[in-house]
Amino acid sequence: MRIRSAFTLVELLVVIAIVAVLISLLLPAVQKVRSAAARMSCQNNLKQIALAAHNYESARGSLPSGTIGQSDPLFFLSVHVALLPYLEQDAIYRQAEVDCRKFPITHLAPPHAGLSTLVKVFQCPADDRQQYRHRTSKGDVVALTGYLGVSGLGSDGLFSPKSGVFYVGSTTKITSITDGTSGTLMFGERPPSPDYLCGWWYSTYADTVSEPFLPVRALRGFPEGSTIGDYYSCGLGPYAYKEGNLLNRCDAYHFWSVHTGGANFAFCDGSVKFLNYSADAILPALATRAGGEVVEAP
Repeated sequence: MRIRSAFTLVELLVVIAIVAVLISLLLPAVQKVRSAAARMSCQNNLKQIALAAHNYESARGSLPSGTIGQSDPLFFLSVHVALLPYLEQDAIYRQAEVDCRKFPITHLAPPHAGLSTLVKVFQCPADDRQQYRHRTSKGDVVALTGYLGVSGLGSDGLFSPKSGVFYVGSTTKITSITDGTSGTLMFGERPPSPDYLCGWWYSTYADTVSEPFLPVRALRGFPEGSTIGDYYSCGLGPYAYKEGNLLNRCDAYHFWSVHTGGANFAFCDGSVKFLNYSADAILPALATRAGGEVVEAP
């Protein structure tokens, strides 16, 4: 007589319980590895952007403007657009030139194809929203970025003292960064706002939080009735470097990231460092290019 072996019900339940425990132990480890990989990929993006800015400066004598000035055919486009040829994105740059000749109002697509064109190097992989186009609350279809230029200390919104590297019409030279390139911020992370009015890589609205740059101590932007006047309900500020919430539009006023504990920043020497939120106290000194402060990034 042949006897068949089989699991008893008790044995089966024990096996299921063991598998469940192993899975519960494995999932956090997998998530931790994925988070670390996204953080490293994000740092690599910022490294490429910083090197592109250096190549721009070598070719043209200064870093690009935070927002391109009136004397340039690409008037009112962002520093990100200026860097496109140095990021192997020549086709998008040439299209921007064509579209600016057709229509100077740069926050409408069409004709501005770049407004809704996804550029991977401008996207933080830890924020899934940046991988897709989005329709804003005002009807524009836009592509987003989580990387902004650092405009300095910033005591009064758009009209803040020009103490940083990028601002409207800026032409900062590397030699003018007398605080030292290794101790001066160039780009940092700030996720797009939940209404997608803030975080466009191509063009901007006229408000601090929607510019391609941001001061580290921003005050609330333009008053109610401006293009994005809904942000008038946010506190006056100044806004500190701290953890934010993807659902809170007022967190657009300060640097932060979806990474745990802090955000990545590119420095003017081309290096990229992860700064914990505990670095808030020294961020103002790191944000100025010629403030005379003696401080090193942790």
